[in-house]
Amino acid sequence: MANYFIVGGSTGIGLALSHILLAQGHSVWASYHKNPIEAQPALTPIDFNVLEQQPGWETILPDMLDGIAYCPGSIKLLPFGRIQSADFIHDYELQVLGAVRVLQTLFPRLKKSAHPAVVLFSTVAAQTGMPFHSLVATHKGAVEGLTRALAAEWAPAIRVNAIAPSLTDTPLAASLLNTPEKQTAAAQRHPMKRIATANDMARSAAFLLTPDSSFITGQILPVDGGMSSIR
Repeated sequence: MANYFIVGGSTGIGLALSHILLAQGHSVWASYHKNPIEAQPALTPIDFNVLEQQPGWETILPDMLDGIAYCPGSIKLLPFGRIQSADFIHDYELQVLGAVRVLQTLFPRLKKSAHPAVVLFSTVAAQTGMPFHSLVATHKGAVEGLTRALAAEWAPAIRVNAIAPSLTDTPLAASLLNTPEKQTAAAQRHPMKRIATANDMARSAAFLLTPDSSFITGQILPVDGGMSSIR
């Protein structure tokens, strides 16, 4: 069985992904910041804030990692003129530099695996223009560029892919789905006529992390109910 590190594994997609990997018999190390994770057999929690310098956080991890999923994100939908420079800086730190620091630190551990893989998260809005999405699309566009660049640089040893979700029913999106009217409107925007669940994304991430997807790298996988390709 394999060793996986889930950054942001306490809620939403990261939590669902941890459960899937554990059910498959793998060992999981999952980081949290505000929502503590309870240790259990094969699951080791790590108190780790990607926005802060925390020397030594990686010492809790095993010497060899088979995969890393970087799940932290932010959804702030505002008219472009109302977004402050500080908002762009904060989200870049969280969604891009956080991933960069984690992957640079743990690259030697990935190299020791026979089938290592990395999964990052983008958004449907990075490739499909949507009003009020300039903040999230800017940084997720950078994530997509990082995905392809690392896939090229690290091939054939380490596979790197990203998932591009549409709106997903997680705590991160709670304010966008907090009324029946909002839920109905969001579902109707999808050709599948429903809202994605955390498990929809987590199952896709688990596929990309494991050797089941051993010939896939450098890809941005749309998991968006057809939103990006069907009208």
